[in-house]
Amino acid sequence: MKALTWQGKRTVSVEEVPDPEILEPTDAIVKITSTAICGSDLHLYELFGPFIDKGDVLGHEPMGVVVEVGSAVTNLAVGDRIVVPFNISCGHCFMCRRGLQSQCETTQVREYGSGAALFGYTKLYGQVPGGQAEYLRVPLADYNHIRVGDDLPDDRYLFLSDIVPTAWQGVKYADVPEGGTLAVMGLGPVGQFAARIGVHLGYRVLAIEPEADRRAMAERHGVLTYDLTDTVVEELLDLTEGRGADSVVDAVGMEAHGNGGVKLAQGAIGLLPDALAQKLMDKAGLDRLAAVYASIDLVRRGGTVSLSGVYAGEADVLPMKTMFDKQIAFRMGQCNVKRWIDDLLPLVEDPADPLGVMDLVTHHAPLDDAPGLYETFQKKEDGCIKVVLRPGT
Repeated sequence: MKALTWQGKRTVSVEEVPDPEILEPTDAIVKITSTAICGSDLHLYELFGPFIDKGDVLGHEPMGVVVEVGSAVTNLAVGDRIVVPFNISCGHCFMCRRGLQSQCETTQVREYGSGAALFGYTKLYGQVPGGQAEYLRVPLADYNHIRVGDDLPDDRYLFLSDIVPTAWQGVKYADVPEGGTLAVMGLGPVGQFAARIGVHLGYRVLAIEPEADRRAMAERHGVLTYDLTDTVVEELLDLTEGRGADSVVDAVGMEAHGNGGVKLAQGAIGLLPDALAQKLMDKAGLDRLAAVYASIDLVRRGGTVSLSGVYAGEADVLPMKTMFDKQIAFRMGQCNVKRWIDDLLPLVEDPADPLGVMDLVTHHAPLDDAPGLYETFQKKEDGCIKVVLRPGT
């Protein structure tokens, strides 16, 4: 089959790889009809080379049709149309029963002290072949699927794999009071949905984003947007009677604008031999924390900062005095996809499309176009906000 593979820093290619097979009786094989490029895929493209092997298949936002099931699978049948959550969980362990599927004790990657295994996402998370491919093996398939109907297009459902539940969790973790003000840092795909979810739930939503096309998209959904300037935090403080937003969702993550020194350090680690680079990232890795710092400045005293953007540093410096003095609460973590599906499935199927799932994708393309679109997405060229690939076209 064809699959999008990692070949080196800023280098991915579509290659012929072996078709996936049933390895455990609990597996299923899915023919992929749509698969998206996620903002966190760009971290693999740029930073995580020490934890990836050449030829690894990327991608963790797929959906498709079941074409084969293992002998122990009882909740799926050939022909079922499903979305595949990005985290791999069992549904019955201590963590899963508590709605913490991203911490599943059955699939935790204990070698690296990580949570649940993820599709297409480095040795840190199990090195499981991903879904930017024509076919995907789904472990623990009875639980690791979201069955959907046949009538609506893929784009209605595809984002249940990751970014819609990630945004929903981010807003829920932000603990916005009724009728309160939610600030969103960054209007990439997760930020777009976090902002729209805030509007849907009745909050005043203020979003900061340097790209004009991303601001324009959010404004179509009732979001008040602001350019990333040196004075934007002060402007938003003025709009909130000098107190700040009740809650802030940071939807940016480790590659935020700012701190050129950390950017250089991240790049330098990528030039080292993998074994040494892994040790440095594990013990001395740094994130570009401009979005976190701005969130801390922007949230009101006693408010909540919710981190939905991916962070991976182990030596980050946070302003603990300010955080303590302002009595800020922090919530964060990988999304527990299955926890939120009952809330979200009716919204993505609603004919009114209240979250605007049909107003996100800027680029549909065949799988063969993926390498060029990784670069386009990373550089934010051609108005690129979300890419959906169609294997087989």
